[in-house]
Amino acid sequence: MSNASGKRKGVRPNRPLWNFGQRPKGRTHRNRRLSWIRKTPFKMILGIICVFLLFEIFTLPIFSIFSLDTDNPKRTALMQQRMEEAKEQGKSMRIKHRWVPLSKIPKHVRMAVLVAEDGAFFSHAGVDWHEVGESLETNWEQGRIVRGGSTITQQLAKNLYLSTSRDPIRKLKELLITWMLEARLKKNRILELYLNIIEWGPGVFGIEAAAQRHFHKPAVQLTRKEGARLAAVIPSPLRRRPTDDNDYVNNKAQLILKRMSTR
Repeated sequence: MSNASGKRKGVRPNRPLWNFGQRPKGRTHRNRRLSWIRKTPFKMILGIICVFLLFEIFTLPIFSIFSLDTDNPKRTALMQQRMEEAKEQGKSMRIKHRWVPLSKIPKHVRMAVLVAEDGAFFSHAGVDWHEVGESLETNWEQGRIVRGGSTITQQLAKNLYLSTSRDPIRKLKELLITWMLEARLKKNRILELYLNIIEWGPGVFGIEAAAQRHFHKPAVQLTRKEGARLAAVIPSPLRRRPTDDNDYVNNKAQLILKRMSTR
């Protein structure tokens, strides 16, 4: 009788009534520890990504961008990249670059570049999302990158501060710098910077150096046809020259001139 009354069926001895239904402490602690261990790799990876992104943000050229409304850059990231590439090949490269104000660049040359590279330049905020969509669709159909969607401001960000790499992180920084440029600078200043620093051949940077190198004259004397031919080779300045007599340059220049005549 004493055994039956001391130990009822289903009741564990030596445990307070308020502990019924709770898991043993040892097991709960062990489960929590295992759960933390399972979550730790994800937390570590997320933390590393956050630290990396913060580092990339803090390395953005904020102070340099704020000075661009008055300062004309003498060297760009792309110039430095080309010099390093030449050095790796055992060659030396002399950068040909001379700054000219936008007022000294003929309007028809500016128009040729706008028509060729960024027809919506004065209406977008740095990124032409319609052009991005068209480029993605074309590249998907072709199975390779045959059409770029970068605006003049995006190209300026890449040439000034980044590289020609297709790294996704580089592209993200390009977008951030693009929005900063658009927020800080007027459109005409962005265009002036672009025309003065883009690549137009091995060691040739900017419209003035390009005019002297390819047509043996200052930029202010460039004709409509010469402006169109210079604009035609902007996407591939190391493979094509504006003076090349081939189907690509001839047809592209004619297309640019045709579009210019409708504006």
